[in-house]
Amino acid sequence: MGMCSGFGNGWLARRKARAGLLRHPSRIMAAGLFAAAAMLATQPAQAGYASFVMDAQSGEVFHARNADTRNFPASLTKIMTLFMVFEALETGRLKLDQALPVSRRAAGQAPSKLGLLVGQTISVREAIGALSVKSANDVATVVAEAIGGTEIKFAQMMTRRAREIGMHRTTFKNASGLPNRGQLSTARDMAVLGKAMLVRFPNQYAHFSDLTFAYGKRTYSNHNKLLKTYEGMDGIKTGYIRASGFNLVASAERNGVRLIGVVFGGKTGKSRDTHMASLLNRSWGRAQSNSTNSTFAALPLSKPAIPGQADTTAQLPLAPVSAPVNTASRTGNMLEWGVQVGAFKGYSRAHLAAGQAAQRLRGLPATATIEILPLNSKGTTLFRARIVGMEQDIARNICRELQSSGSACAMVKPNGNIQLAQAHR
Repeated sequence: MGMCSGFGNGWLARRKARAGLLRHPSRIMAAGLFAAAAMLATQPAQAGYASFVMDAQSGEVFHARNADTRNFPASLTKIMTLFMVFEALETGRLKLDQALPVSRRAAGQAPSKLGLLVGQTISVREAIGALSVKSANDVATVVAEAIGGTEIKFAQMMTRRAREIGMHRTTFKNASGLPNRGQLSTARDMAVLGKAMLVRFPNQYAHFSDLTFAYGKRTYSNHNKLLKTYEGMDGIKTGYIRASGFNLVASAERNGVRLIGVVFGGKTGKSRDTHMASLLNRSWGRAQSNSTNSTFAALPLSKPAIPGQADTTAQLPLAPVSAPVNTASRTGNMLEWGVQVGAFKGYSRAHLAAGQAAQRLRGLPATATIEILPLNSKGTTLFRARIVGMEQDIARNICRELQSSGSACAMVKPNGNIQLAQAHR
């Protein structure tokens, strides 16, 4: 009896529901659309493949496949987020030591994250490292709210700014790249963003080459493994969500030429990296044959294949900044003098400092090269930024020129040691 009663009640309920749908055809359509949407939501998203390689200076394209197809950028989004942060620093809207509050929304973001707590604060300086190295989603929301008031408004600001710099097929819906069906970009647009970052913020760009980021009691490693393995690679950002696959925007410099590469939709991080290396390798020959050896490529300067080795000395030729000099009669150690412009925790920052100093100098001879020397001190590696390959008098004049502009400088004697705290005026 009970079983029959139960059967009857269920059967009657289904009959009533079916009758209601038949009397209202629109309900059938709505029910069907709902069912279809539910079914699609449970299916794994298919990542779209795209790739692009261009010359960072001229914009010449060496490779393009599905370059204008819109895909999910994932954490490549954070390049744009940092672009907005750097502009806010430039205008004074943010300060490096400014403490940014953590909201409930920020603390609730999905990993990858630092695990910030509601009411906690994080400085802008720390936020930059957390975004460029750790790719922390909670920090992306923190800076979005600091600049835009809300993350939605910040995403609208990001989209407007992206269109202004030439990213015509990009729309942002959040600051992190977490899944959102409206958050779309293209391989070409991401290359445009990579170049804009290099041109607008050459100093800040060095953050993308940091191998680690320390926060609290933990140290996080950069997700871009090519920084350690690919010669000349010094940035910029990886990204992954299931709907996008493994993405990467990369920049590398060799022999005065800088390439920007983009890959969307890698099946694994390793295969994506291998594919990026292959795309860049195929492009160097064409790029270098078309190069005018512009100083643009020297900002920032390249990383070594294996950064941080204490027993190596990396030397890169500078792009000519003055007329060639006659060196035929020079022998011995006459050209072994140099200047040191500082010591830095990061290899790329040391290279960047030396390159910027070289570009400001009027009397730098064509024989000059950049030399980055690691120095291990109490468990910390510092990288000494030097410009070497000149006569003593020229080195002294170079130091005077740098000091007159407010820059630090010390002369380096032929034995490689700094014998003078400052160049004699």
